[in-house]
Amino acid sequence: MIPSDETLTESGIGPARKGRILLIACGALAREILDLKAANGWDHLDLTCLPAKYHLWPEKITEAVTEAVAKHRDAYDGIFVVYADCGTGGGLMARCEELGVEMIEGPHCYSFFEGNDAFAAREEYTAFYLTDFLVRQFDAFVWKPMGLDRHPELRDMYFGNYEKLVYQAQTEDPALDAKARDCAARLGLTYERRFTGYGDLGPALSRL
Repeated sequence: MIPSDETLTESGIGPARKGRILLIACGALAREILDLKAANGWDHLDLTCLPAKYHLWPEKITEAVTEAVAKHRDAYDGIFVVYADCGTGGGLMARCEELGVEMIEGPHCYSFFEGNDAFAAREEYTAFYLTDFLVRQFDAFVWKPMGLDRHPELRDMYFGNYEKLVYQAQTEDPALDAKARDCAARLGLTYERRFTGYGDLGPALSRL
């Protein structure tokens, strides 16, 4: 199981070498990135992940990425940041431009998993989204941080303006589908499953 709350560096990559590219990614994307690396033979890409829990405090993301770039820049020919804006209010993009590193396009992972153009075209304002990672970690990243384990009566205050839960499935996994359906029921929302696969993530990494 990939840790979700601490820095992860892919095991077995050895010392960083010239001719390699480092991916600095959100821990919530680690499994998907490793799957894409294995499926496509992208052995020149190394991976280090920042804690997925930073999405609960997006103000930490920009500085954490900055520190990671400074730490690893001299060891790699290139660095690619596998974060979208993710609640930084444009701060992460501005910092990446200052640092001279690229990042994935999109406002958040829900957008690039579906495909940024397709997501924008939906103009879907009453949907609450989960990915494979968030289905697996629903209690840790949604239920408990919002205090719903202690105060379930807050549910309608938080989710009263939502109409449905959309599970953006990266994989075909009936167990995750069942769990996502249960998450929708717990939030009092209708359920919709969309198989997105890896969306724009694959093409973005393939350019590297």
